[in-house]
Amino acid sequence: MLEHVDIKNILFLDIETVPQHPQFMEVQEEMRKLWEKKSKQIIRDESTAESVYRQAGIYAEFGKIVCVSCGYLNSENKFRIKSFAGDDEKKLLTEFAGMLNKFFSASDKLLCAHNGKEFDFPFLARRMVINGIRLPAVLNNAGKKPWEVNHIDTMELWKFGDYKSYTSLLLLATILGIPTPKDDIDGSMVWEVYWKEKNLQRIVTYCQKDVLTVAQIFLRFRCEPLLSESQVEIVEA
Repeated sequence: MLEHVDIKNILFLDIETVPQHPQFMEVQEEMRKLWEKKSKQIIRDESTAESVYRQAGIYAEFGKIVCVSCGYLNSENKFRIKSFAGDDEKKLLTEFAGMLNKFFSASDKLLCAHNGKEFDFPFLARRMVINGIRLPAVLNNAGKKPWEVNHIDTMELWKFGDYKSYTSLLLLATILGIPTPKDDIDGSMVWEVYWKEKNLQRIVTYCQKDVLTVAQIFLRFRCEPLLSESQVEIVEA
């Protein structure tokens, strides 16, 4: 299948999410109670609902998106990366949805992310619904047959039908010989960088590097040359 896909028809993406509030006690009372129930899935040993609240960002009901970065290879073989980021989630998602509608005006376009089918794609769709944003067709899977969903997931490609394990983007890139930046923040640090450091640009840079890595992994699956630094262009918002 992959050898028949034109990479120029693929939009690669990655998202970064955080809890909706900096501290558990700032959460509205009803939502605090609901988090106490939800957090039972991740509480270990002496942990409490409050102590694990920083992990709330992985749930669309309790988290929010602070950055969406996407990239595509244009007709001049430049890999262009653009980010939608900010504190106003509705604004950034509205702008991103507008871009999706333009990019996916043709039916042969595809969306690609690492673990996208389990995380990025449904998280984007859920937060758009919560924010009252009309879903772009590429994110609206309701009533579609599996082969009608224009999504590629590099983690799913690596599983080769094995659904028992999770392979991180960093691990997959490393074993495939794809250079990965050593100055990246860890995904678990996004909460602190956003709410404590208030350094959104650091998160944007991290997200953009992940988008490039996803594209490089896709190329490795097809045994094609990796993108060079000179091919990468960051499009300013």
